[in-house]
Amino acid sequence: MPRHRFVKIASILCIALFVSSLAAGAETPAQREARMKWWTDARFGMFIHWGLYALPARHEWVKNHEKITDEAYQKYFDHFNPDLYNPADWVRAAKNAGMKYIVITSKHHEGFCLWDSKYTDYKAPKTPAGRDLLKPLVEAARAEGIKIGFYYSLLDWHHPDYTIDRCHPMWGNKEFMEKAKGRDFSKYQEYLYNQVRELMTEFGTIDVLFMDFSFPGKDGKGRNDWQSEKLIKMIRELQPGIIVDDRLDLLDVPGGWDYRTPEQEMPKEWVQVDGRPVPWETCQTFSGSWGYYRDETSWKSTNQLIGMLIETVSKGGNLILNVGPTARGTFDRRATDRLQSMGEWMKVNSRSIYGCTQAPAEFPVPQNCLLTYNAAAKRLYVHVLRWPIDILRLDGFAGKVAYAQLLNDASEIRYTEEGLGPAGKKGEKTANSLVLELPIAKPGVEIPVIELFLK
Repeated sequence: MPRHRFVKIASILCIALFVSSLAAGAETPAQREARMKWWTDARFGMFIHWGLYALPARHEWVKNHEKITDEAYQKYFDHFNPDLYNPADWVRAAKNAGMKYIVITSKHHEGFCLWDSKYTDYKAPKTPAGRDLLKPLVEAARAEGIKIGFYYSLLDWHHPDYTIDRCHPMWGNKEFMEKAKGRDFSKYQEYLYNQVRELMTEFGTIDVLFMDFSFPGKDGKGRNDWQSEKLIKMIRELQPGIIVDDRLDLLDVPGGWDYRTPEQEMPKEWVQVDGRPVPWETCQTFSGSWGYYRDETSWKSTNQLIGMLIETVSKGGNLILNVGPTARGTFDRRATDRLQSMGEWMKVNSRSIYGCTQAPAEFPVPQNCLLTYNAAAKRLYVHVLRWPIDILRLDGFAGKVAYAQLLNDASEIRYTEEGLGPAGKKGEKTANSLVLELPIAKPGVEIPVIELFLK
């Protein structure tokens, strides 16, 4: 056998074995870490929730909240025409904000599909939009070097064979539920499986898959309803490098998930499973809604958003921040303004975010500060949430720092060391403090960062 042919066959066998190990949950911790490294280094991504709910513009669960029937909801399908949609603009907004990946709703709970699925007519090409809206975003992301992921709803409030559960808009409607008793959920299972296969094969390499969501128990749905183990095996076979969330109800299954997903909350510490820290990502909104909500007013400030990103990284996690585009296909001005402001901060401070994680325990967190740490660069980042007057005392840092500077302009921060040395005569502990001499005026960035080069 020619050597080149032997090498090719060997390579194919290696790939096949790797895929098989993933599907069987036999991936080693080192393999998993290597597969997820780009994601854990990125730390910051964009979520996009976009569908028919952009027209009513009052929450992506509007169909459920207002108990809207399929017939009444049809008007949104009939008038969906995002004529100003330019996916390149969306990708540039994410990139300029410092985001490294995008995850978009291919299908939300309403059942509407953004792509030209061959398994349904309830899709964008059949609306006045008249075209696939997902593929152009995938292409635009790749053109800018942004990783791309899909959100896919396990729930489907439109499919005729999706059985009525406690999350369905018609839950409690006795007449509707009586008529729906004959639904064949196995047909929906086949539909779900076929659509996920379609997403995994028709768009090239997909970096992230966010499956949403399981709610097992009385009148709910879990792994057996979704055929989750069959699904995850197929997903990993078709996309060996993909990173999958934790909502398939497979937390106890090896290979059943890659990262935990606390939603609209900030964990108190690095998220753990069975006493071990695991990869995690908090999904957050600018306001109280994921879909476009015209009249929603509880928008977070830029300072809150940057602080949330820093705190997430300081606990070893990722932040994926959501935008709900309008029905014209544009970003809300409030979202655009905050993305731009975050981008201004990231332009000079991203070194304290990318590739960073929780600081070693030997560095106590100073008051009114957050710490992030880059092990490869041996640098510690002090994010000063409230700018002090004259000095910042870092107890426990003395003897560990070679140089200090403001990150935004690389200007030197002079310092002195106090209490360096052995304990006092009576055995009392010394603070071993690093005392930073700060400018009186706060630097011209939202949250200043001090970069410490460690010895």
